Amino acid sequence: MANNVIIKIKRQNTPDSKSYWEEFELPYKPGRNVTSALMEIAANPVTRDGKKTTPITYDSNCLEEVCGSCAMLVNGKARMACSALLDNLDQPIRLEPFSKFPVVRDLATDRGVIFDNLKAVKAWVPVDGSYDLGPGPRMDQEDVQERYAYSRCMTCGCCLEACPQYDEDHYIGPQAIAQVRLFNMHPTGTMNRDERLEGIMGEDGITNCGNAQNCVKVCPMNIPLTKAIYEENRETVLYGLLGWLKK
Repeated sequence: MANNVIIKIKRQNTPDSKSYWEEFELPYKPGRNVTSALMEIAANPVTRDGKKTTPITYDSNCLEEVCGSCAMLVNGKARMACSALLDNLDQPIRLEPFSKFPVVRDLATDRGVIFDNLKAVKAWVPVDGSYDLGPGPRMDQEDVQERYAYSRCMTCGCCLEACPQYDEDHYIGPQAIAQVRLFNMHPTGTMNRDERLEGIMGEDGITNCGNAQNCVKVCPMNIPLTKAIYEENRETVLYGLLGWLKK
C-alpha cells in the first residue's frame, strides 16, 4: 500500500451550479473508511496541490451501516461510505453524489422522494395503540424471516441509484415495492392491502420494472428486492383480475 491515499471528489456549490472535481491526498492509515477520510478533509480542507478550499458537504450519522444517510457513489458504485474501506478501493478513489437525486451541495443529495413514495404506498400500519386489539395471530416462521429482511431497509437509495428504470417520475422503484410486501404480509397490515396495491399500480408503478436485478446487487442489507417485486406483481395481477370480475 502506498504511503498516501488520493481521493477525487465531485463537488457542487449549489443545486443549480456546475459541478467540478477537487483532488485530495491523505496519509495512509490502515482500516480507514471513506467517512473518516471525509472527516479529515473537513478538518483541513486543502487540495492535493496546496489550495485552500471549503470543507466537503456530505451526509453521515450512525457510522455503522444502519441509518443509510452516507450513501454515495464510490468508484462509480452505489454504496455506503461508512462501510467502504480505503484498503479495498482502487486509487484514485472517486467520490460522487447520487445521480438520481437532486444535489444539495457536494456529496449531499435530497432523497425526500423516497419518503414521498412510502407515503404513496401507505407503508405503515394505521393503528394508534389507543385500544387493546388483543394478541396478534401467530405467523409462519418463514414469513417472519422474509418480513424481517424487508424491515432492514435503511432508505439509503442505493437500489434506486442502480436501477436503470428508476427516476422520480416514471418508476416508484424497488424500495417502496418491498415495503408494500413487508406490510401486506403482516396480518394487521392486510387491512390496507388494497390501498397499497393501488399505490403501485399507477403509471409509475410496478409494471415499469425491467428486471435488471441491479437493486439486489447493490443493496447493503441484502434485501430480497426481486422476490418482493415478483410477489407484489403477482398480487397486483390477481387484484386487478378480481376487480374486473366484480364489475
